[in-house]
Amino acid sequence: MSNKVNSHAVLSNRLAVSISGSGGSGALTTGQILLNAFGLAGFYGVMNRSSGPQIRGGESAVMLSLSDQPLELLPDVFQVHFALDWRNFERFADEIPLNQNSWVFFDNSREKPPGLVEKSGAKVLGLNLSATLKDLPDGRANMLALGILAAWVGLDIAVCEQALRKTLGKKGDAVLSSSLAALQAGQALLLAKLPSQNVLANWQAQPASKWLMSGNEAVGLGALQGGVRFAAAYPITPATEIVEYLAPRIEKLGGHLLIAEDELAAINMVIGASFGGVPAMTSTSGPGFSLMTEAMGLAIASETPVLVVNVMRGGPSTGIPTKSEQTDLNQILYGFHGEAPHVVLAPISIADCAPCAFWATGLAEALQTLVVLISDQRIGQSKAILEPLTFSDQPLKRQTLAQGELSDYQRYALTESSISPMSEPGLMEGIYTADGLEHNPSGLPSSQALDHQQQLHKRAAKLNQFDYGEHWAWSKAYAVPNSARQICLVTWGSSTAVCQEAALQMQTARVSVQVLALRLLMPLQVAEIQTICKNQEVWVVEQSASGQFIHYLWSQQAIPATAQSIAQAGPLMISVRQILDAILGENHE
Repeated sequence: MSNKVNSHAVLSNRLAVSISGSGGSGALTTGQILLNAFGLAGFYGVMNRSSGPQIRGGESAVMLSLSDQPLELLPDVFQVHFALDWRNFERFADEIPLNQNSWVFFDNSREKPPGLVEKSGAKVLGLNLSATLKDLPDGRANMLALGILAAWVGLDIAVCEQALRKTLGKKGDAVLSSSLAALQAGQALLLAKLPSQNVLANWQAQPASKWLMSGNEAVGLGALQGGVRFAAAYPITPATEIVEYLAPRIEKLGGHLLIAEDELAAINMVIGASFGGVPAMTSTSGPGFSLMTEAMGLAIASETPVLVVNVMRGGPSTGIPTKSEQTDLNQILYGFHGEAPHVVLAPISIADCAPCAFWATGLAEALQTLVVLISDQRIGQSKAILEPLTFSDQPLKRQTLAQGELSDYQRYALTESSISPMSEPGLMEGIYTADGLEHNPSGLPSSQALDHQQQLHKRAAKLNQFDYGEHWAWSKAYAVPNSARQICLVTWGSSTAVCQEAALQMQTARVSVQVLALRLLMPLQVAEIQTICKNQEVWVVEQSASGQFIHYLWSQQAIPATAQSIAQAGPLMISVRQILDAILGENHE
């Protein structure tokens, strides 16, 4: 597993673009093609999407942050916004901040911009898209918008055409031809009204091959690389893209994927496949995870390797399915009855999803337990232009015994490592009972105190004494000579990117900052965290109104009692400004 995370200086070349429209307007497609075009041009970017509470069929928006250096953080203000229409735009007003330096383009043959756009002070330019489309048989407004944005930015139209062909090529020649015509017409329409801003004039292109991938897709890639050959899931926002990625690929590797009738069926299928010797996984979100908890307890008690991916969303109940929050932490750590030790991992970036899923698969197999990989909507559904991902490590494997090695076999034997080999499926000498009842070393049900105590210790000890190496966290020091303060920002998941940016900006205020982003949340590496935090002013950053993360760290005595919290509910991500205001005071420059 790679321990590399995007880490860069404050970006001088950065462009923020947003596109919105009602259902069917093509806002998402436009954003995807634009992001792809920047990748083909040798640049980097990230695109997050947002939609209304109805999930499908309503308004949607995409937000892109683009640069000539790797990045994953969305900006505080967008430089240009294109409204394909203004229906329910107010639902995205908080996610698409505009100011007097922003440009807003819209179709002036449709609705007028809402008052909040005028209040922002943004420069507004209406363009008659409907009139232009009359001369374009089967033309689409969103393809005009793509041409307009490319012209405003100064992006080579040939690169846009290449990206368009890559995205829409399978739709047939007629669709491709009309889209290309609309792209060129959009460019001409803008340049007739306004000169190009040539935003990219000083950008340094990196021509090497790049990947365009979402966090959910990267999870699927990492799981396959780690050896997963069976997956079962029930579709749920925002995790469905994981099984969509797996579906056409896992069978080519000799595996199988099933869409189950519900979450209970999915998790039990996964447990059964793993018991039969096949590395297996499921994916879900908070409501589905709640339904799976009893069966996950069976995986823990029977020491059956299982990977469960939870892509968090706003809650409770149905909550906000299309928005991000880090509020399933307590549920995933403590949502099981009885003593149920398990492993919890969290990727800290889109690129990190692949190696983290690779590692999670291996840990489930090697430790013969439940591993929960906890992501969120922001990481899972955002797409980023990435350097090609590599997997240098060999995947961890489960310990098994074959024919001839099973003399006096005890499935739950007490060993020095607390890991007892599993028998290969179908061997008479290796038959054992694997259910939810407490058992003795041979697997026979037992309610004896000694058996219970020994098996409890076995299930916990194998996790606590395992060597997780350097992958348990990502840490970087942003040091300043003779600094006035020594700050340690402790965080996890999608809050990592904003902490990196805040640390870079605090250097200008003569403040040294160390960012510590945890991947391994359970078992918590308490001694290592204490060492890093020693003699530093600790601040814990998380997307949770109640401060679930900081209270967990306090409960394990991993951080000092004086640690301070920067915690906020979703769906809006914590901003760099909020972190700077909290630590440096609101009057800092």
